[in-house]
Amino acid sequence: MNIFISNLSFRVNDDDLAQLFEEYGQVSSAKVITDKATGRSRGFGFVEMANNEEATRAIEELNQVEYDGRTISVSEAKPREEKPRNSFGGGGNRGGGNRGPRRY
Repeated sequence: MNIFISNLSFRVNDDDLAQLFEEYGQVSSAKVITDKATGRSRGFGFVEMANNEEATRAIEELNQVEYDGRTISVSEAKPREEKPRNSFGGGGNRGGGNRGPRRY
């Protein structure tokens, strides 16, 4: 089961997250999401646990618990929705040239 954790302290790293959830069972992976430009935590992450019963128990017991000075929210991760690209229709004349044949 993939678990979403939000409102994490910016000091929490992947290992911290894994250790927190290992109390409930085997953790397949733990990842704190970071900003690509700065490398700083974005305050949320994901934990993958193979056993659904252990994962469910972790969600129930860790949701709304204070961890590293912040009250974290823990829930089953929802599949990522594909956002439609901004499509403003085709081309169109946006000014500039192309006003007919040039006459010199």
